[in-house]
Amino acid sequence: MATESTERTLDVREIDGPPFDDIVAALEDLDADQRLRLIAPFEPKPLYEELADRGFTHESEQRDGGVWYVFIEHA
Repeated sequence: MATESTERTLDVREIDGPPFDDIVAALEDLDADQRLRLIAPFEPKPLYEELADRGFTHESEQRDGGVWYVFIEHA
């Protein structure tokens, strides 16, 4: 029986300035069985290559109001 991963949320809309350091810190704190739900006001395309380089996979979706949700997990 598979265990469910726990999900953490980082809403970068609440961060003043560039959110990159906050995102990296959240990734470093992410356990192997956890998933990070990143909420952003735009699609963070530059982040996707960085995620792959660090061993993460992601799924992105745009929701109402133009808000992007990016679900990030260890590969």
